[in-house]
Amino acid sequence: MALLALHAVSKSYGALKVTDGVSLSVSEGETLGILGPNGAGKTTLFNLISGDVRPDAGRIEFQGRDMTALAPHQRCRLGIGRSYQVPQPFGAMTVFENCVTAASFGAGLPEHEAYEVAVDVLARTGLKAQANQLAGGLTLLNRKRLELARALCTRPKLLLLDEIAGGLTEHEARQLVDALKVLMAGGVTMV
Repeated sequence: MALLALHAVSKSYGALKVTDGVSLSVSEGETLGILGPNGAGKTTLFNLISGDVRPDAGRIEFQGRDMTALAPHQRCRLGIGRSYQVPQPFGAMTVFENCVTAASFGAGLPEHEAYEVAVDVLARTGLKAQANQLAGGLTLLNRKRLELARALCTRPKLLLLDEIAGGLTEHEARQLVDALKVLMAGGVTMV
């Protein structure tokens, strides 16, 4: 059984058909890359999987369960985490507070567990030294790291990474990939 399965999923905006009968499956522990030019529908596909957008047709399953009608927060609690192309941290909160919020509300963890998860994830993503810094003052690389950290704090089984290295220099992208290698070794399924 696939961890994630899309069955003939379609989405249009007026006359523009963004996804047209997309079917795919991702097995547990797999890493799948989706390639295409700007405007090809990659972000819309992620929005469909995460529940930010509803499909016009088709079905989306997670662990064999039809989740097509579930809200984004319900999908997150099932184990679907995601990053966004443009990082969207709570700028007036610290890096640590952003992660605790993700663990508390995304994963539904009690406060003491949320703190533990946040500390662990900040260490794994290279943000431990910035834990008390306001998220709004981070560099682009560290905002991308925080985007990854917040997604990880939701304790995902499936992690959707939407252009996680977009806008970074080659050196910065390599640093981010090093953080992702830890996830790959840990068996997190990624798209």
